[in-house]
Amino acid sequence: MTAETATDVFEDHRPVLTGVAYRMLGRIADAEDVVQEAWLRWSSASREDVREPRAFLVRIVTRLAIDRLRQVQSRREAYVGPWLPEPVVTDFGPAVPDTAEQAVLADSVSIAVLVVLESLSPLERAVFVLREAFGFPYAEIATALDRSEAAVRQLAGRARRHVEERKPRYDVDPAHRRDLTERFLAAAAGGDIEGLLALLAPDVRLVGDSGGKSRAPLRVIESADKVGRFLVGIAHDPVSDFDTRLLELNGGPGLLVLLDGKADAVLQVDIRDGLVQCVYIVRNPDKVAHLSDAATR
Repeated sequence: MTAETATDVFEDHRPVLTGVAYRMLGRIADAEDVVQEAWLRWSSASREDVREPRAFLVRIVTRLAIDRLRQVQSRREAYVGPWLPEPVVTDFGPAVPDTAEQAVLADSVSIAVLVVLESLSPLERAVFVLREAFGFPYAEIATALDRSEAAVRQLAGRARRHVEERKPRYDVDPAHRRDLTERFLAAAAGGDIEGLLALLAPDVRLVGDSGGKSRAPLRVIESADKVGRFLVGIAHDPVSDFDTRLLELNGGPGLLVLLDGKADAVLQVDIRDGLVQCVYIVRNPDKVAHLSDAATR
């Protein structure tokens, strides 16, 4: 295999490798570091005996991601306030034409699911991502993790039960999600507290992630009244040059807030039974800065 062909092969598989790494780690920078390290190993390895490049590369990325996850977990324990995954623009496009497959990918990259995955062990998370998000065979996952197929099936079952028990069952119809999200945002921005309360579940939660680097709640806010009044309050907080964009983030509609043309915050909601169940606000500048470019596309 020539150097040029090796590069082409790697680039062909880069979207899958990045997808696996991001779902494992919840941060774009960490995922890109893992994929870059995988490229270095791929480019310097003897590939004469590599009959399945995709399986070989996924194995490298998965093992690197597990190692990185174990390293960053201690940092997250010292994180200031709640920790949320880094928002990412999702546009599956023609590469994933099947509606059912798009739904699976969108669900596996949602903020709510990624938050639940944080409570899994690194091995459980790897198995869940490879099996549930990308449909890898158990035998291939077993090889990637250097485990028996029986052990992988056990890990998969445990991880699946854990996620199903904890992830919210939100409405999956994209048009309905977008419509309710837009109504929710309009009510909050317009100071319509009654209209906002009508869209919030009684036990709604608001989770803010600032990493201690900007203003955001350091504790989870609970109940429709408290969440509604908080949102109306921040919507009327005077700022210099305030603008918004509605983008597809993590498989669903999300609001990108721009200050002076730069990404300042991301707001997303989980919806179930026609009501907002959870509001996520990410304001850590390290997690939203990359979205400034997305606002101009």
